Amino acid sequence: MMEIKMKNEINTNQINKSSFKVMLADIKSLTKGIVLYANVLPSLAGFWLALYFTGQSFAGNWDTFLLMIVGSTFVIAGALMFNNWYEVDLDREMDRTQKRPTVTGNFSLKTVLTLAISTTIIGLIIMLFTTIEATIYAFLGWFTNVVLYTFWSKRKYTLNTVVGSISGAFTPLIGWAAIDSAFHIIPVALFLILFIWQIPHTFSIAMRRVEEYRAAGVPMLPVAYGFEITKRQTVIYIISLMPIPFFMIALGPTFVIVATLLNLGWMVIGLRGFFMKDDIRWANLIFFYSLTYLFILFGLMMVVTLPVFHP
Repeated sequence: MMEIKMKNEINTNQINKSSFKVMLADIKSLTKGIVLYANVLPSLAGFWLALYFTGQSFAGNWDTFLLMIVGSTFVIAGALMFNNWYEVDLDREMDRTQKRPTVTGNFSLKTVLTLAISTTIIGLIIMLFTTIEATIYAFLGWFTNVVLYTFWSKRKYTLNTVVGSISGAFTPLIGWAAIDSAFHIIPVALFLILFIWQIPHTFSIAMRRVEEYRAAGVPMLPVAYGFEITKRQTVIYIISLMPIPFFMIALGPTFVIVATLLNLGWMVIGLRGFFMKDDIRWANLIFFYSLTYLFILFGLMMVVTLPVFHP
């Protein structure tokens, strides 16, 4: 009798652990985990650089940092949950999104909408404990993503990529404005880098998933106009990044040189697309280089300004 009871307890514990893992996986999917994580680095970089240029220390602003990171992450998570709630019909048509809890039914649409609204409100309230300007940028990023991108442009126009890229570019402004006004050349340059970077990055995803987007009826550029125009537009946006590091000379020559080399490397890969027969292979190269580019560039910004941690 005791042995049966112990087996039942073990089975119950295993079921509970399994259910917990499934719930965590669903939450990660609901908030598009990788996208959420990718937004933290630019926010951190903006905050870090604002400390550097205003001569302040991290130790003296750690509470503001926590409020900014938690608040902005909640706002971004809220926007991403709105995406999932509104796009459930599209997600059913795409292989990469069919395990999202809105599609599987693990989370009801009502629950997702409630979470999206409450998470957004909580995030904005937390942001108010930093600065009004940072809160405004957080709201503008949310509004652009949810209203202008998800609700309005994604299903109608190839311009949806540009609109969505505006939303993601607000993150370094949020970080900077938590410390000081973002009316400064450095945060403006960060905004431009992120805005332009997202477009070729998204084009590469659209090429890799072109048949899924076509099946879902989403007018991404390669769906509407084909690969050749998409490759041409990709190269144009990559070239547009070239002058930006020179507006950030205050970060030092090392940053400008490395950033320029990164831009040149990306441009070379972009130009190879006109000579490669395998378009998907080229899209994969653009995709993985774009991720490497982002992490090296923003990581380098913080490395060259390490004195920010000095008391």
